[in-house]
Parts: sequence; C-alpha cells; structure tokens
Amino acid sequence: MVQVGAVNDLKVSRKVEAGVYLDGFERGEILLPATDFSGDLILGSSISVFLYFGSKGILTATTREPLTHVHACARLSVVDVNSTGAFLNWGLAKDLLVPFGEQQTKMVAGKSYVVYTYHDTESDRIVASTKLHRHLKETNDAFQQGQEVALQIAMVTDLGYKAVADDRYLGMVFFADAYRKLLIGERLPGYVKNIRQDGKLDFLISRSSFKDSEDLGERIILHLMASGGISELCDKSPPEAIYKEFKVSKKKYKQALGVLYRKRRVDLSGDKIRLLNWR
Repeated sequence: MVQVGAVNDLKVSRKVEAGVYLDGFERGEILLPATDFSGDLILGSSISVFLYFGSKGILTATTREPLTHVHACARLSVVDVNSTGAFLNWGLAKDLLVPFGEQQTKMVAGKSYVVYTYHDTESDRIVASTKLHRHLKETNDAFQQGQEVALQIAMVTDLGYKAVADDRYLGMVFFADAYRKLLIGERLPGYVKNIRQDGKLDFLISRSSFKDSEDLGERIILHLMASGGISELCDKSPPEAIYKEFKVSKKKYKQALGVLYRKRRVDLSGDKIRLLNWR
C-alpha cells in the first residue's frame, strides 16, 4: 500500500515522453515527470519518490523534498488566500491547502503559521490545519517525566508557549522555563518537566533546567577551573551568554551561584566570578 504525502519506494513500470510511470499498487500507475529526475531510469528499477496531488488532483510523484509531510508539523508561509482557503508554500509545484474550517484564526497572505499536515481520506487530498488540538494529543500516554523530546514552538499564550512534541503531542513551555524569547516554528530539544494530574504536559527547553542547583554548581566550578579560577559569566551577564555556556536560564544560573556563594566556594563581587580556596 502506498502512503500519500510521504516518501515511497516504487518501481518503474513504463516510460513515456512526459516521464516514467511508477507502479502505485492499489493507486494504479503514478507519473514521475521527466522534469523531476535526471538520467535514464531502467524498467523494474526502484526509486524513492514523494507522492502528492498535483494538477487537477491527480496523484503525482516527485523526487523533490517538500518542507513537510503528512503527520508532521511545520512553519509554512501563506502565498495566497481565495474562496477555498489559504494556500501554503511547501516546496512543491502545487501549494498546500488549509481549508477555512481548519484555520484557528483567519490566515493572511505573506504570514507564516505552524500547521499540521494530513491526508483527508474523505476528499482524498492532502491538507493542513492550524487547529493543532484537533490532530495532536493533549494528554500523555507515552512520556515519562524527564524524557527527552523534539519540540517545535507553535504559538504564544498568556502563560507561555504552546509546543509540539515529536509531532504528536501538544503541551506548554511556561515563560518561567524559557531563558529567552522563543520563535514561532523554532525547533529545539526539550524535556518533559511535568505530567499534570489531567495528563497534560509541561516541557523544558533544557535538560540542565531539570537538574538541581547542586549539579549545575559543580559544572560552574569546572568551568571556573578551566578558566583559571575567574569567569566573566556573572549574575549580570546576558541570558544568551549564560545559555550558550550552560544551556540553562539566567534564573537557574543565579540560583546555582547563590548556593556556591553561601558555601563560600565562589566570590561574586564585581563583574566576575572568582573561585575561592583554589590552588
């Protein structure tokens, strides 16, 4: 069975002037246009192609790599809006449709949105949706606290950022757990911070944020030792500089410094950190 909106390995069944036809099993023969491949394809040989609905809704093969595929989320730009819906550029000859009924808010040409792409089997077409809650799970049935996930930032709310985990689940990254402003569509590693009683998920954007200040403190000590006992990464340093070195928020960093200071392991005076009782 072929998978529409995904990559398939199909065999060449016959050649025509317009290209080659591939054996699409239950879908019959599928055209791979000559403009989509180079060289001579041998009858019976296999080729990896992406299947989508091209001109006049005909299932078509391409060797081009689209910007997304079915059962995945991606940030895509709107190239046109008409009476049918919004059309997104996903890197193929025919744009990707977002019907009006699948738009969380009215989409505007020239703007970008995080969408979920799926194969609508009733209409037999590939479409996208900004109503992520319709297509992604919002309650946990697969993760454990502390588990690593691949996050994509989907939207901003009053409390933080709605984030998609592993293209399957929808959860939150609260502002307090984001060391900087996160960008819509941004992909970054994350971890499950909390699984609420109702099964909803909260995420962190750094595993180090999940560890306690004692562990981070030891990493700061190692950093100071490698820097000759002095570091300019103090409690007044920019959040971006702190995250680049330790992959934690400025808040977590300051908390760890406070623990080290109270233990009299570092001196925080001035604009530098100094390691005490060293050498």
